[in-house]
Amino acid sequence: MSEQPEGQGLVLGIDTSTDVRVGVALDGRVLARATVTESRQHAEQLMPRIVAAVGEASVELAQLNLVAVGLGPGPFTGLRVGIATAQVLAYALGVGLHGVCSLDVVAAQWCDADQPPTEEFVIASDARRQELYWARYSATGVRLDGPHVSRPTELPDLPIAGPGAGLCPDSHRQPSAASPKSLDAGRLAALGLLLPDAGKEPLYLRRPDAAEPTRPKSTLPRATLPRPTSLHPALHRSGPTRRSREPVGEQAERPPQKPGNSR
Repeated sequence: MSEQPEGQGLVLGIDTSTDVRVGVALDGRVLARATVTESRQHAEQLMPRIVAAVGEASVELAQLNLVAVGLGPGPFTGLRVGIATAQVLAYALGVGLHGVCSLDVVAAQWCDADQPPTEEFVIASDARRQELYWARYSATGVRLDGPHVSRPTELPDLPIAGPGAGLCPDSHRQPSAASPKSLDAGRLAALGLLLPDAGKEPLYLRRPDAAEPTRPKSTLPRATLPRPTSLHPALHRSGPTRRSREPVGEQAERPPQKPGNSR
C-alpha cells in the first residue's frame, strides 16, 4: 500500500481482536504504540494503554481528528471491549469513527514491508476451538475472499502471515521470517482512512462461547408437596343425605316435641 495517508490529522488506532493494541499517528507518521499481550485483560488495560500512548505522543485526546478501530474477526468479549471504547471516544470527542477488518491491517503491513509478498497470500489469526480466522489477499494487499473461520487444514495453500500463521499444519506453507506476526496499531492509526471501510458492526463470524440459555434455570430446590390422604368412604357419596332431603323450611316450622309424648 504505497499511497501516503497525508492530511488525516491526529488518529488513534485501537484493536482488541487478539490482545490490546493501541497506536497514535499524525498525518501518517506513527507517534506512539502501546500493547498488552495478555488476552484476558482487555477491559482493565485498554483505557490505561490509550492514555499511555497519547502521553507518549505528547498530545491530548481532545486533539484527535479520527478514531480507527479493528472490527475483527475475533473473540466476542475482547472485540466488544475495543469497539465500544472506540465508539464512546469518537462520540465524546465529536470525531469520525473508521471501522476496518483487522486482517486488512496485517495485510497492509506485509505489503509495506521490505520483503513484500509476490503472489496471493493469506492472513490468519487464532479463533480458538482449533480454528483460524482468515482472509485471502492479492499481492498488492487487496482482500479477495473472506474473512472466514475454519480449521487450519481448510486454508488455501498460499504464503501465510498473521497471529495465527504458526498454527497451520506442516502440509501448508509456513510463514516467512519477513511476514508480520501481529497487528501493528501504529500502522492502523497511520493508514487510517486508507484502509477499506468495514462498517461499524463487529466481525464475530460465529456465536459467542457463553450463549444465553433458552429458558431460565432455577437454583432453588424443587418443593415436594405431600400426597393427599384418603378420605372416609362416607365423604365420597354424592347427593344429599336422608336428613337433608327435607326442605329447610319444613324443618324450621316443625314444632318441638314435648317430653313424654314421643312414641
